[in-house]
Amino acid sequence: MARANSARILTQSLPCNLMKYITETERLRLRELTLGDTHFIIELLNTPGWLEFIGDRNVKNDEQAKAYLENGPLKSYRLHGYGLWLVEHRETRQPIGMSGILNRDQLDIPDIGFAFLPEFSGQGYAVEMVIAIASLAREKFGIARLAAITVPHNARSIRLLEKIGLKFEKRFRFPDKDEELLLYCSP
Repeated sequence: MARANSARILTQSLPCNLMKYITETERLRLRELTLGDTHFIIELLNTPGWLEFIGDRNVKNDEQAKAYLENGPLKSYRLHGYGLWLVEHRETRQPIGMSGILNRDQLDIPDIGFAFLPEFSGQGYAVEMVIAIASLAREKFGIARLAAITVPHNARSIRLLEKIGLKFEKRFRFPDKDEELLLYCSP
């Protein structure tokens, strides 16, 4: 648990003027990830839910977390203007998850992704943020249709995707992967 607390302290100690905020909801704020978020990334990417439903990204130390950030979210910001962003609680500025828009070579349209620390699950944060991101995708980035992918046994994600209006389209596999995934798309 010391790792979790150090990630929260490190992120909270960054000056607000160094953070690029994207949008906010009643309870949450979305901002760009920075290299100062490495401890949080290590914590989130190694939660049981991430490992079970998204998969092991082999991010166990600061160097690996920095590489994940540089080659993932930070690169996506430069290329597309969007990517995965850090979700923080508005009142406490505590990082509670990650959500955003991804461009995958294997999909024809951008997809929405989300993951939250276990202690923030079941409180409606994911629905609140995914609705805000879907709106942001349309209004700010001109993305008319969004997709989402999940594993078939992630019932909570499936319910969330259906709740925000995405419809099941098909089962598929990424090239060179054995895992079957479900593709949901907006109308």
